[in-house]
Amino acid sequence: MTTSAGLATHVLPGGSPYKAILRLAMPTVIAMLSQSVVNEVDVLFFAHLPYPESSNAQGALLPSLLLVWLFGGSLSAVSVGTQALVARRYAERNYASAGAVLANAAWFTLIAGAIVTVIGIVSLPFIVRIMTAVPEKAEIMLSYTRWRLFGVISMAMTMAIKAFFDGIGKTYVHLVSALIMNAFNILFCWMFIFGHFGMPRMGAQGAGVGAVTATWIGLAIMIYYGWADRAEFQPLRWANISKKLTWDILKLSIPGGAAIIAMGLGFGLFQMAADHLDAVAGLVNGSAPDEAVNSAATTDIVAILKLTFTACIGFGTATATLVGQSLGAKRPDEAQKYGWASVRLGLVLFGIVGLCEALFAPQLVAFITHSEAVRAVAIQPMRVMGLATPIIAVAMILSEALFGAGNPKFVAGAQLVLVFCFLVPGAYVLGIVFQLGLNGIWLSAAVYSVLAAITMTWKFRQGAWKRIKL
Repeated sequence: MTTSAGLATHVLPGGSPYKAILRLAMPTVIAMLSQSVVNEVDVLFFAHLPYPESSNAQGALLPSLLLVWLFGGSLSAVSVGTQALVARRYAERNYASAGAVLANAAWFTLIAGAIVTVIGIVSLPFIVRIMTAVPEKAEIMLSYTRWRLFGVISMAMTMAIKAFFDGIGKTYVHLVSALIMNAFNILFCWMFIFGHFGMPRMGAQGAGVGAVTATWIGLAIMIYYGWADRAEFQPLRWANISKKLTWDILKLSIPGGAAIIAMGLGFGLFQMAADHLDAVAGLVNGSAPDEAVNSAATTDIVAILKLTFTACIGFGTATATLVGQSLGAKRPDEAQKYGWASVRLGLVLFGIVGLCEALFAPQLVAFITHSEAVRAVAIQPMRVMGLATPIIAVAMILSEALFGAGNPKFVAGAQLVLVFCFLVPGAYVLGIVFQLGLNGIWLSAAVYSVLAAITMTWKFRQGAWKRIKL
């Protein structure tokens, strides 16, 4: 990447848009799938805990992860502005400015991450009391989430550095970091959950210890790669730190953070609808339920679908890079071409994946839980969401493309409306009022996915994002 011709080819790949998308997307997809192992390993390990600790741990995992994303994920949204600006500056061949974006994003995540960590730890007991009335589940949520909150800084800074490398087309960097990090995570979870290698048996809490340790290892690897590129991009100059540039990043990132918070709160309420079914079952039986069947089933379904979702985001990230670089090179028509090409790829690839999820739902559910009661209620919702998978892919890919184009406000606003006007009310109306149970709750998620895909398709097709200046 030292000659002008080499740079031009790297910034704007020629030939088939499908090859360009796959070249950038596959490292990201693999990295994000391995990243999902951080939580999937927890689900699988929890299944080997004694009953009912296993189901309660699985039932507590999803709301715990939503809390982690409420704090760490919202801060990690700084990656939205970072990637959009870096892609534009890189396409303009202004490499020092691209490095300055990285410097400001990293500095912001360090300071803000420390503040968010303290706020999260202090407010956690109050939030958990609101989210669940099941004492065993609340105890697991508290212990697990406390540990994960100590990884807010490492999570957010990793995402900021990842966004920089994604913006310049080096999507393989996060792949290396994620593979190493998750290998350590599997080892640490095995050690701390079950008490191997002389470690204390910590149960579900041990998964939090393993995950937070692994995220700091991942950050160290990302910093190593950033250090290797310091000569070309010069991110370490103190003169890079600028309130104006930080604000430029945040103006693009805050709507993305709002969208993450909306999704976190919305799916927290969604999970509470499943919680409500367990509470009602306890009232019918005359005592508190000893197994959070519906909560555990919801966690297991999300655990399976999350592998698909992260792959969708991988394609969206590649699309965002190509859209941003094309706009930076003043080629808006190519930006649109990449967006639609990614949608077509997503429909084909995730259509096949979704069909497999629907056809093999019993086997997938049986693999992830040993509870017959959980399996019984999870299979039908899993089939519904499998069929909805290609629709979800369209919504997620185009959302990321709009982020890359510098239009996060629309995505955030649309998510707020869709989550709180359709997803959450739909879950309560269909699942509880109409007494469709967990099937009704997940049917509302499928409807929400369709509406999100229609909304993002309309906005991307409209094309106003081509005129956004960054």
